[in-house]
Amino acid sequence: MTLASLAVRDVRCIERADLEIPPGVTLIYGDNGSGKTSLLESIFLLGRGRSFRTRSTERLIRRGQDQLRVIGHIDRGEGLLQPLGIECGPSGTVARVAGHPVASLAELSQVFSVQVIEPGVHRLLEEGGHRRRRWLDWAVFHVEPGFVDTWVRYTRAVRQHNAALKADPQQALVWEPELARTGEAIAASRAAFLEQLQPYWQATVAALTGLEVQLFHHRGWSADRTLAEALEASRARDALRHLTHAGPHRADIAVRLGGRPARDVLSRGQQKLVAVAMTLAQLQLLKALSGTAPTLLLDDPAAELDAGRLASFIEQIVQLRTQLIMTSLSAESRLFGAPERVFYVDRGRVQPV
Repeated sequence: MTLASLAVRDVRCIERADLEIPPGVTLIYGDNGSGKTSLLESIFLLGRGRSFRTRSTERLIRRGQDQLRVIGHIDRGEGLLQPLGIECGPSGTVARVAGHPVASLAELSQVFSVQVIEPGVHRLLEEGGHRRRRWLDWAVFHVEPGFVDTWVRYTRAVRQHNAALKADPQQALVWEPELARTGEAIAASRAAFLEQLQPYWQATVAALTGLEVQLFHHRGWSADRTLAEALEASRARDALRHLTHAGPHRADIAVRLGGRPARDVLSRGQQKLVAVAMTLAQLQLLKALSGTAPTLLLDDPAAELDAGRLASFIEQIVQLRTQLIMTSLSAESRLFGAPERVFYVDRGRVQPV
């Protein structure tokens, strides 16, 4: 599945943009602040229901406007195009597939699979576990079709459990069986994917960094207990804090070098390379399992990489043979060969070249 067309309305500085996008390499160039990254955000929003730059979708709405809209057509092969759209405004975010509202924004990933590598990719290591859980879950969504439903059911149960803890802790007990059942399933799916990822991860991180960085899955509760046992043991603490403390919503993927957290021993540049390796290894495994790789967005991919690391980076991406949409300051960028289509962005205006 690739993105065949994109229509953007009122996203950041972009009032209106309509793009036809080829299945190969697309180059978007222009000066800093012209709106290049906003186009990538729009594409990411279409497949994820959120931005990769901010948690607040309302910040994406162009100044002076009430809402934004992004519409795309996904090429599913054999000439079949599937419409996909998302609107964000004061009443929230609404996404539609083929004109029908989705029950959860997580469903967007099943229709349009998209990943991004951008200058802030190092935050995958630096920030809390929520980013790494999201990184892992997005991939598991594509491996196990039923994972989305399990994840939605678990997330709903956590909300209900927390609400009951505030109102009447005894009522919270009703939600423990659902939490235990769906939580165990989520943890098992995550662990299985991470195990499959290991050979791709080890090869990719070695190629990009030369370091033996390791990934470990911490499922969100003690390894010597079932989740049902952990929830029971945590009841007093949960009631006191009005929060569910045990479960996969507290999980993390530990990134370690020599037994220490990688973020404590690596430079910013090394952290970026490790995070890039996490992303590329993930895409390589997904391609091995499904035969196709997700659309990859590259925001100024050459930034902060020396010649040697850049060559390794390019080699890893070329092997994916996937749809690439990249930004650059220069129209002459040929990191991945001659682009099939080029767009010039100037103060929010997008023009084909």
